[in-house]
Amino acid sequence: MADKKKTKRSNDRTIAVNRKARHDFFIEENIEAGLALEGWEVKSLRAGRANLTESYAILRNGEAYLFGAHFSPLISASTHVKADPTRTRKMLLNRRELDRLIGAVERKGYTLVPLSLYWQRGRAKLDLGLAKGKKQHDKRATDKDRDWQRQRERIMKKS
Repeated sequence: MADKKKTKRSNDRTIAVNRKARHDFFIEENIEAGLALEGWEVKSLRAGRANLTESYAILRNGEAYLFGAHFSPLISASTHVKADPTRTRKMLLNRRELDRLIGAVERKGYTLVPLSLYWQRGRAKLDLGLAKGKKQHDKRATDKDRDWQRQRERIMKKS
């Protein structure tokens, strides 16, 4: 019998990452949400054509929506479907999660920021962060701490 080969690596699941979110916000908690997508969007995600950089999540009428995410349509997309790359997409969360998020966003002043988009069991999932905004001095302190950690690792490696 032939040996079975691994077909997927652990990092193949990731479609897009919002690196700027961790720079601009303190992430308090992570929430996993599904997305209601159209067929052409799933195809473009499989091709890795998604961008979360300028996106954010909004809560409206007791439902959560992903706003500003850009999914580039493929050239081979169907001609009878009008592809809108930046349309507002509904996020799939259960009622308890939605109620908790609404309370945190409206009463406590948190923001919902998309952190990453990935595949899980053939479904596109969005990693949302419940976040507080960073001030400029907080960003500087984070950069300074990261640089110090890097220098410390170099010093420890030399000795």
